Amino acid sequence: MDPYSQALKDFYTGKTEEGLWLNTSYGEPEEMPLWYFFRSYDEMPDLEKMALSVCEGRILDVGAGTGCHALVLQEFGNDIMAIDTAPEAVAIMKDSGLKLVKQVDYFKLEGEKFDTLLCLMNGLGFIGKLSGLDSFLHKADELLSKEGQIILDSSDISYLYEGEKPANKYYGEVSFQYEYNGTKGEWFDWVYIDMDALAERADGLGWHTYILHQENDQYLARLIRK
Repeated sequence: MDPYSQALKDFYTGKTEEGLWLNTSYGEPEEMPLWYFFRSYDEMPDLEKMALSVCEGRILDVGAGTGCHALVLQEFGNDIMAIDTAPEAVAIMKDSGLKLVKQVDYFKLEGEKFDTLLCLMNGLGFIGKLSGLDSFLHKADELLSKEGQIILDSSDISYLYEGEKPANKYYGEVSFQYEYNGTKGEWFDWVYIDMDALAERADGLGWHTYILHQENDQYLARLIRK
């Protein structure tokens, strides 16, 4: 089992309160407190609460993790499906009482229609590179109803570079590696997309971008088709 999945399982079953470590391509390792993956509505930041409040219709939680957002939406009476590729995360969601959960890659989900795609906790990061936004939005066009929307958050991480951004790639493209109890996983690509880059690229693909909330370097956005 990979370190991420093992850490989630151990915390959920009460076997550990240790943190999950994230080795980064840009600096020192960062500790991720495991309780944060299981936070309640009251423990969520205002940005996430706002994101949940603007979800409407049939909702798809993309990369739902342990399902903390999907569970709140279900409790609020919403029609919600949660997807994730990690089997342990999916098992936790089902055990927590989430009614509609699938272990599937976003790009391989077929035969479904939604009114809202929800991508939280820097939820677009899994596309890996800025160019991956093209494929993400093409798939969103397939999955969303005519008046559908995408609700997502991301961050501008230019502060990490102190004005000296990489010359050979988009500065939001980074790599991570999970480490837990001395076991290291595989390195994987992740991307943080700043507001201007998101709006410009989305505009070229036929989407309007509306910024709903800003907090320090993080923001919440709503995308709808033109």
